[in-house]
Amino acid sequence: MMGAMIDIETLDGSSRFAAYCAEPADTPRAAVVVIQEIFGVNEGIRRKCDAWAGLGYLALAPDLFWRLEPGIVLDPDVPDQFQQALGLFGRFDQEAGVGDIEATIRAARARGAGRVGCVGYCLGGRLAYMTATRTDVDASVGYYGVGIDGLLGEALDAWLEASLAVGTPIPEPLRIEDFKGVITYRTKPEKHYRLAQLAQRKNVSVNRLIDQAVDEA
Repeated sequence: MMGAMIDIETLDGSSRFAAYCAEPADTPRAAVVVIQEIFGVNEGIRRKCDAWAGLGYLALAPDLFWRLEPGIVLDPDVPDQFQQALGLFGRFDQEAGVGDIEATIRAARARGAGRVGCVGYCLGGRLAYMTATRTDVDASVGYYGVGIDGLLGEALDAWLEASLAVGTPIPEPLRIEDFKGVITYRTKPEKHYRLAQLAQRKNVSVNRLIDQAVDEA
């Protein structure tokens, strides 16, 4: 099943960018936005879109480097092209890229896909994470995403926003000043006996034994 390039309008309506679109034979089950690596919408990305279409999904892969070099397609196995891809990555505006992904999500819904997920690879894996925390995408999966550890706070912010919207109780954060260092630990007599035996062998109190276990954990 082969796809074709289409145009998608940016969120602010000021411009348009290209995307590879692979459509299923029948009404789409849903849509998948396939987010590129640093090599553009190359053959590998297009094949992934075609495979999704073969499974009954509308698949769209936006050209996220269109502001830098529209239509760029690079081969990671060619050293010069790999270096060119790294250069594009360094100049790429990720905030604008997420906006383009959101525009692609809207375009997918306009084509009859009620639900839209996204999947990304490397740079696309990072953008899939950002899409999950910043847009209304229905599902998001990232493969070998880069630099996500620096974005973990976004997941908490998104959870807090969603929880407040639906009235989910949000637990108060723990404060160290609220704790006195005294706890009551209840257990079965048999377990208490085994703890006492172990504490005796280590020549410490049961309380100290439990405290050491907490430190090690």
